[in-house]
Amino acid sequence: MTAVVATWTVAAPAAQAEDMRSRQWYLDAMKADEMWKVATGKGITVAVIDTGVDSTLPELRGKVLPGRNFDTGGLGRVDDKDTDRHGTNMALAIAGSGAAGGVKGIAPDAVILPVKTGAAVGTGWKTFYKGVRYAVDNGARVINISFGGTADEAEAREWQSAVDYAAQKGALIFAGSGNDGRERRHVYPASLPGVVAVGAVDTKGTVAAFSNYGSYVDLAAPGVEIPGRCTKDRNQYCAGRGTSEATAIASGTAALIWSAHPDWTANQVLRVMMETAGHDGPVPSKYIGYGTVRPAQVLLEGKGNPGDPNVNPLLAAQQTSTAPTTPQTSPSPENTGASGSDQAKDKGQAAASDEGGFPLWAIAASAVAVVAVIGLVVAAGVRRRASTDA
Repeated sequence: MTAVVATWTVAAPAAQAEDMRSRQWYLDAMKADEMWKVATGKGITVAVIDTGVDSTLPELRGKVLPGRNFDTGGLGRVDDKDTDRHGTNMALAIAGSGAAGGVKGIAPDAVILPVKTGAAVGTGWKTFYKGVRYAVDNGARVINISFGGTADEAEAREWQSAVDYAAQKGALIFAGSGNDGRERRHVYPASLPGVVAVGAVDTKGTVAAFSNYGSYVDLAAPGVEIPGRCTKDRNQYCAGRGTSEATAIASGTAALIWSAHPDWTANQVLRVMMETAGHDGPVPSKYIGYGTVRPAQVLLEGKGNPGDPNVNPLLAAQQTSTAPTTPQTSPSPENTGASGSDQAKDKGQAAASDEGGFPLWAIAASAVAVVAVIGLVVAAGVRRRASTDA
């Protein structure tokens, strides 16, 4: 799901530019600085199945594995050739180090495994199936898929087979719910049993108007005003929004929790994420599933019962283990137009506001800070250097 990008268009001198950390309102709301004293994502590999990852950026230097390019061959670590920036920005949201005043990820010490599948799925899902299998075979415990679309019956079976393979290998898959702002039944791979479908919430903790909803949505995460590199100029930052960004933050959250509890299984990590998610109203909700991710509840408060290591909590709750059999048309990405504003009033479901949740005590100040910086393009001042990544 290609992100809708709201560009900060007024140029600012590089010397006067604020660092991106001050603009990452969601990290403050999630108590990231306190959580990083407990866990940072170290030891966890997150696969980014996307357009490739530019590993030459200061925030990603030394954090990106070679990976694999299933689109045209070669490496998934594409250096400055990720012209779409989508995969790069997902990697930044997950594991950016914040170096040189850049973006800091929710799990800054996680390692990124880039799996390049292309910028769209119009040519079919084959590269994605291969990408999932490659990711788990090469050590990924978390798989981020910030893409989605439709699939026919045969493609749905192929998707389910890849998802089941990842589950057997002990990995978690997170995928975006889509950005049409409409109720959906099938968005692949998000709606498949075994995939954690992620919706987006805004700076107020309310479901974003563009975020798709339906019975398949499992969790939600911040997906509005998320800093990343601009498409046209990799040395500038732009504000992104979409369930793509929300998915990346949810994936990073899983990595953060897993690094603190390396002996837990994927099922246990997911269970505590579900049990500690913030919500207000019936659970699960068709808008935010079991709620908005709140890793502080796990890492700082010790909440959440990991439970049975061998039982997937989502599958147990859904009481289903088969892929949807009602096909849609041939694959195409779910466009991320910010439609659905007419439904916003029906989707105004916020996360619970107890401490350590989202939004919280810091949200009012954070929202003001976000508003204050909209309209600014920040020159990154990144010097082009030869890559020395691992």
